[in-house]
Amino acid sequence: MLDVALTAAGNVFTFQSLLFLTIGMLIGLVVGVVPGMGGTTALAVFGPMTVGLDPYSALSLAGGLMGAVSFGGSVTSILINLPGGAPNAATCLDGYPLAQQGKAGLALGASASASSVGGVIGVFTLLLVIPISKKIVLAFGPSEFFLLATLGLVTIAACAPGRMLRAMIVGGIGLLFAFIGFDNVNGGTRFTFGIEHLWEGIPLAPAMIGLFAFPEMIELSAKGGSIAKDKGQVGLTGTLDGVWASFKYWKTLLRGSLIGTLVGAIPGVGGTVAAFLAYFSTVQASKNPESFGKGNIEGVIAPEAANNAKDGGNLIPTLAFGIPGTAEMAVLLGVLVLHGMEPGPTMILHHEAEIYGLILTLTLSSILASVIGLMMVRPLAMITRLDAHILVPSVIAISFVGAYANNSLPGDIVLAFVFGVIGYLLIRFDYPRLPLVIALVLGELAERSFAQAMMISGGSWSIFVTRPISALLFALIVMALTYPMIRTLLQRRHSVEEVS
Repeated sequence: MLDVALTAAGNVFTFQSLLFLTIGMLIGLVVGVVPGMGGTTALAVFGPMTVGLDPYSALSLAGGLMGAVSFGGSVTSILINLPGGAPNAATCLDGYPLAQQGKAGLALGASASASSVGGVIGVFTLLLVIPISKKIVLAFGPSEFFLLATLGLVTIAACAPGRMLRAMIVGGIGLLFAFIGFDNVNGGTRFTFGIEHLWEGIPLAPAMIGLFAFPEMIELSAKGGSIAKDKGQVGLTGTLDGVWASFKYWKTLLRGSLIGTLVGAIPGVGGTVAAFLAYFSTVQASKNPESFGKGNIEGVIAPEAANNAKDGGNLIPTLAFGIPGTAEMAVLLGVLVLHGMEPGPTMILHHEAEIYGLILTLTLSSILASVIGLMMVRPLAMITRLDAHILVPSVIAISFVGAYANNSLPGDIVLAFVFGVIGYLLIRFDYPRLPLVIALVLGELAERSFAQAMMISGGSWSIFVTRPISALLFALIVMALTYPMIRTLLQRRHSVEEVS
């Protein structure tokens, strides 16, 4: 194993491979900043261009792209509340409030360090589990998928402390949106109102852009001024404090990284679920959950660590079985096949050095992208000081471009506008937006997995508690539902004891 790793390192640390790694990383940062693009689009565009390159140079370019996209997406999430990709939406929740407080440097520093450490933990975990990857992938069936989706849905109760009923209402609306389009269980289309564009459902990128970017720009336009309410000095000091915060809250960093890796290893779940699960597990574990959504630095660290760590998890089913867990991994499969590497058990046997080369490039890209990001914090943070008259039209124009670029469909621009109106109405009447996002992401997965589990078990509900992982997930769901109530009761009891 050591000899293979050294061989891979020798092939990666050549001028040509490092050059393509740098090119891929820079492209990944730029693509990540553009809303709605993401690593899938970048790989789809630049993957075919690797024809004629040696395998290590091609993997260096692909690894550089994947490792840098996540941090690039966090930049706009923090500065202007515009997620570069759907997983970055979780970063908006606390990253943007920090930017409004004049602490953009703090948030970007935490994001950069959490992304790099999360990426390293993700690929290190991949190295450990490659020998037992088959057992991990096969341990998850329809019942586990359904309970995992349900666990994400019950976190809606934690989305808005003190506004649980409103959170549940918005979550229900989100589920209705999730069921629009083709019915994977019974066939046919539903709730499309005769609109062909909705046959494939609501695409996430336009929905996220509309929900998060447009409402904030409308608010900023109405109030005037700039994003940062506190225009104090934002620069190197705040950035270093952000870097230190990731290690100060090491439990949050480690928890987010492990959740990202584990969820990423489950085919069909994706980075969005990983980021939000990491965020809400941090909220549940915090002694001050009411501080989240208002600029808590842990709310940046957890999803960013999970977002980068999920790449290592995604590679487990992709390399071991040729089963892409996400669209990004599906495109990566094409790149591997293009260079004569057939994913699956035979790849681990015959292309072990290339696998280690890809892992090494992912690690280097995560670290280098964060370093470059830290160097650019000061000029990037100045965006929060731009006047609304300059910033608002620019962000809206970029948002429309990002919505269109995802699938090159004009209908996505209309969807982004519609969800922008919905997001503004939710803010206007003090309803949380996050439950809608969670339900939209998890609704289809929950429905499809439930139907499959029922068919497998012949209609018996015992399938959700008899399998070990199912039983564990069921217990976690019960804990997630009861913990807020138990915590409230304990706080009231503590208050009564203090009074008496």
